[in-house]
Amino acid sequence: MEKIKPEIISSGVLSLDEVIQGFRLGDNVVWQVDDLDDYSYYAEKFINQGIKDDRRCVYISFAPHDPVLKPMEHLDLIPVDPGKGFDFFSSEVHKIIEKYGKQVFYVFDNLSSLVVEWATDELLANFFKVTCPYLFELDTIAFFALTRGKHSHSAVARIRDTTQILIDVYCVESRTYLHPLKVYDRYSPQMFLPHVVSHGKLVPVFGSGDAAAVSASHHQKVFLSTSTIAPWDSVYKKLTQYYETGMDTLSPETIALKHELSRMIIGDHPMFNKLADHYLTLEDLLNIRDRMIGSGRVGGKAAGMLIARSILLKDGGHRDFSGILEAHDSFYIGSDVFFTFLVNNDLFRLRLQLSENSRITREMFEEVEKRFLAGKFPEEITEQFRNLIDYFGQTPIIVRSSSLLEDSFGNAFAGKYRSEFCTNQDNPDERLEELIRAIKLVYASALNPDALSYRRVHGLKDNDEKMAILVQRVSGVPYKHYFFPTLAGVTFSRNLFAWTPRIDPKKGMIRLVFGLGTRAVDRVGRDYPRMIAVSHPELRPEIGMEITKYSQWDVDLLDIKANEFRTLPVSELIADGDYPDLKLFMSLYRDGYLSD
Repeated sequence: MEKIKPEIISSGVLSLDEVIQGFRLGDNVVWQVDDLDDYSYYAEKFINQGIKDDRRCVYISFAPHDPVLKPMEHLDLIPVDPGKGFDFFSSEVHKIIEKYGKQVFYVFDNLSSLVVEWATDELLANFFKVTCPYLFELDTIAFFALTRGKHSHSAVARIRDTTQILIDVYCVESRTYLHPLKVYDRYSPQMFLPHVVSHGKLVPVFGSGDAAAVSASHHQKVFLSTSTIAPWDSVYKKLTQYYETGMDTLSPETIALKHELSRMIIGDHPMFNKLADHYLTLEDLLNIRDRMIGSGRVGGKAAGMLIARSILLKDGGHRDFSGILEAHDSFYIGSDVFFTFLVNNDLFRLRLQLSENSRITREMFEEVEKRFLAGKFPEEITEQFRNLIDYFGQTPIIVRSSSLLEDSFGNAFAGKYRSEFCTNQDNPDERLEELIRAIKLVYASALNPDALSYRRVHGLKDNDEKMAILVQRVSGVPYKHYFFPTLAGVTFSRNLFAWTPRIDPKKGMIRLVFGLGTRAVDRVGRDYPRMIAVSHPELRPEIGMEITKYSQWDVDLLDIKANEFRTLPVSELIADGDYPDLKLFMSLYRDGYLSD
C-alpha cells in the first residue's frame, strides 16, 4: 500500500517550513530560548497563520512573565493557576484539551515558570510527559517554551524524548541562530544544522570553521550556565553550605531560606507552617531532607508526627521525653515520586478519569491495583529503595501512606489509605521486592472507593492530593518467632464517647490493644479495644461481666518464621504463660468470676 502523506501545516514562517518540512498534526514543539521575545515571535507567526487557515487557536496562560501573545480576534485566552499544585494544574489543562477536542492549535507560556511554583524539575517534566501524548492523540499542534540552561539534564532529556520537535534559538555575537535538535519522522541533509537568521531567512551554517565557532561559543555558554533554577536543589545546597561552614543561621537570608525549605517539605498550610517555623530547626529540616527518597513533600501524616515529636522534645514542660521516645530514623518517599510513577506507567490519566467519576466498584479497584503492581520505578529511585533496605537490615518495617491531605488540619482520612507491613526477613533482593510491592499498593489506595468518596463528600475532589510515603521501623520486640509491641493504640484529642458526666471530653480518649495497633483503629470481628478516658483512666465503659464481652480475643503480629502478617487468638499466643509481665495485661475468668 502506498503510504499516505501527512498534511503539512505552515508555521507562518516560510524559511522555517523549508528547514523542518513544515509542521504535522500531532506535533508538540518545544523552543529552548534565552530570550522570551524569540519564542513570542514564532508563536505569534504560528497563531496568525492558524487563524488565517480557520483553525481553532488557544493560548493557555499561567506564568507571571509578559504575555507571549497579544489579545486578538479568534484566539481564546485561558488562564490556569499553577499555584494550586501539579495535580490541580495538570487536571485543569487536561480538561481544557478534552473540551476543545481535535486539531486545535495551542500556545503555552514558558514552562520554566512552573519550577518556581512546584520547586522541582521533576514535576515540570512530569507535566510535559503526561500532557504531550494527549495533545498528540488529538492531532493538535502545541508550542511550549523552555529557558535554556536552567533545568537539570534529566528533566530536559525526558522532555526531549517526549516531544516531536525541539528547536534551539540563541544569539552569538549579536546574531540569532535557530538549530533544530529533534524533528520527528522528517529528515534532510541540512535540517539539523545551525541556521543563522539573515534578512528574514534561515541560512544553514555549512563551513566547518563557522560551524565550530558558533557551536563552541553556544555550547560553552550552555554548559557553564546549566544549573537548575529548581528551589528544591538550590535552597538545599545554600542551607547545607551555611550550616556546615557555621555561618549565622539567624540571619534574615538564612531564615528566609529555612522557611522556603520548610514549605517545600512540609507544605503551605498556615497552621502547620507556624508550628514548623517555631519547632523545627534548620538541622531538623536538613535531616529530614537527607532521609528523603526523591523530592517533594513528606505528606500530612509524616509532617504531623515530626512536629508533634519536636513539640514534646522542646516544649515538654517539666517532663523529659527524650528518655521515653524511641530514636527516630524514618525515611520519606517524596510526593514527586508518586506522580513520576503515575506518569511513567501511563496511570495518570486513569487516575484523572476515576477521580472525576469517583464511583469505582471493588472489582474495578482490583484491576487498578493490578496495573499499579505492574508499574516500574526509575532506576535511580529503585537504587535508593535498595539503600533503605540495606539500612534497616532485617528489622520489620511499615510502609505508611502520608498524603498531603491525610491527618491534616480538618481532614483525617483515617483508614482510607493503605499501610503495609514488611516482615523483611528474606535475602536483600526479595526484601527489596517486598518493599516495592508495598509502595505500589499504598499508591493504588489513593484510588480506592472509600478515599474517593471521602474526598467528594468533604469537598476535596479538586484539591492537590499528592501521595507521599512514610517508612518506619515497626515498634515491638521479638517473642518466640513473632514480632509485635506489647501495647499499641490510637489517641483522639476529643472524647466523643464520654460514658459518664465525670469524664472531660476535651482531655481526649485512647483506644488500646495488645499487639500491633491495627486492631485499635477500627473494631475487627468480635474484638473490642480497651477504651481509656484520659481525664479518668480508671473509669471503664463496661461494668461487671460486660468486660468479658467487650474485650480483645485476637492479636495482630508479624510471623518472622513465615515472613508474614498474621492474626492469632490471644489464648494461643500466650498459652505457655511465659510472656513478660503478663499479669499487667490480662484478667482471668474462672468459675463465673473475673479477677486480675
